[in-house]
Amino acid sequence: MTNYKDKAKAVFDFLGTLSKENTGVAEGFATMHKATATDSALTAKQKELIALGISITIRCEGCIACHVQDSLKAGATKEEIVETIGVAVVMGGGPSVVYGDMAYKAMKEMM
Repeated sequence: MTNYKDKAKAVFDFLGTLSKENTGVAEGFATMHKATATDSALTAKQKELIALGISITIRCEGCIACHVQDSLKAGATKEEIVETIGVAVVMGGGPSVVYGDMAYKAMKEMM
């Protein structure tokens, strides 16, 4: 079984490495992330749920771990995450069921 907290940490750890090895790319990514992490027309929570849905449909396990974690930190409820998984399944079909299960397990681990 996967430990999603460790998976999210590994992604952020690599971003730290990338910031040393390829500063321009890391800074650009950090700038984009900060720009979407604040409330504006959409709340930060809504943006994290959108990112989670995209993570499921593009089948990125590391992204799922990070966006479940950040959705919860932004105040997402179990019901909101489960509904996001449902939308991702509608948009991504059968493979999104598999990655939706990963998102659900990550949520249960991190709650």
